[in-house]
Amino acid sequence: MKLSDIRDILLTVTPNVHHFKASKQTGNYIVWAEDGQGDTLYSENKMQMQVIQGTIDYFTTIEFDPTFDVIQETLNNAQVAYSLNSIQHEEETGYIHYEWVFEVDGGN
Repeated sequence: MKLSDIRDILLTVTPNVHHFKASKQTGNYIVWAEDGQGDTLYSENKMQMQVIQGTIDYFTTIEFDPTFDVIQETLNNAQVAYSLNSIQHEEETGYIHYEWVFEVDGGN
């Protein structure tokens, strides 16, 4: 699994997927971004496997939105390591904001 696969996986859930930011969106949408290095494997004074960590954010105005479950099922089926980091209600926008932290092979 490579970092670029995250976008393609999320596009199977919805076409409204953005990398790093989404300005002036209406409706429900996903924003994903790589944030840095996660747990990485070193051996013989050399990086053997780099793990890239990032976030997937889903913004919805629908209470109990079934897309929440679809996102998790899709990540599981694609064998993406993830954890649900937070669920927030944004008073200013009215959105419910779900955030997952994911990890993928960085290519080393």
